[in-house]
Amino acid sequence: MTDVVIDVHRPTPEAEWAAGGLQRLAPFEPGPPSTVVVVAPHPDDEVLGVGGLLQALHRAGHHIELVAVTDGEASHPGSLAMSPDVLASVRRIEAAEARRALGLHHCKTIHVGLPDGAVADHEDRLAGVLADRLDADAIVLATWRGDGHPDHEATGRAAASAAATTGARLVEYPVWAWSWARPGDRRVPWATASAVPFDTEAQQAKRRAIQSFRSQLEPLGPTEAGGPVLPEAVLAHHLRPFEVVFG
Repeated sequence: MTDVVIDVHRPTPEAEWAAGGLQRLAPFEPGPPSTVVVVAPHPDDEVLGVGGLLQALHRAGHHIELVAVTDGEASHPGSLAMSPDVLASVRRIEAAEARRALGLHHCKTIHVGLPDGAVADHEDRLAGVLADRLDADAIVLATWRGDGHPDHEATGRAAASAAATTGARLVEYPVWAWSWARPGDRRVPWATASAVPFDTEAQQAKRRAIQSFRSQLEPLGPTEAGGPVLPEAVLAHHLRPFEVVFG
C-alpha cells in the first residue's frame, strides 16, 4: 500500500469523513483486562491513532506497555534548524509529556531505537521484541499494515508476525489513511473496522496530548523543509470524539 500518495497539504477533508458514517461502526470490544502492547513507529502515532482508546483501556484495568520503534529523528529531512540527534531527544520529551496528558505516564516504555524511515529493514528484530512481550491473552495494538507510510506498514507486519507466533490478538489502527483514503475506499478493511467512542474529558486529554508534539505542529525553521508535519487539516482527523481500529 506504500504506493499511495500522502499530501499533508491536501488531505481528504474531515467533513467528507464526518458524512461517511464512521460513528455507525460496531463498538470495539477489548475483552477482559489483559496486557496491551501498543506499538508506535514514531513518537505521536499512538496518540494520534488511539489516544482515546488507550485512556479507556487504562481505566478498565488493562496493563499497557508502549513500544517506541523509532525516535522520529527523520521527520524533517533537509531542515537545518535541528539535527536528527537533537530532534530525536526533543521527540522523546514530547512523547513523555503526551503520555502524562493521557494519564499513562506510569506505563512502561520500551525504546527499540530503529532508524526512522528504515523500519522495514529490521522487521524480524522488531517482531522478536514484540513476541517477547506477548502471550495468548495479550493484545498488540499497532499501525495498520496498509496505512501508506513504509514505517507504519512494516510495524504492522512485525506486530502481525508476533501475534501469529504468540497467539496474541492483533488490533491495527490507521493514522495516515485518513489523509489519502475516502469513505468506502475498497483498499481499507472496513469489514473488520470498529469504533471507539469517548467522552469530552477523554477528547480534551487527547487534544492536550497532541499539542505536546510541538516539533510536528510548529515550523522548525523558516524554510519549507522545516514546515509542520501535522497541519490543521490533518489534525482534524485525529480530534474526533471517536477512533477507528481494525481487527
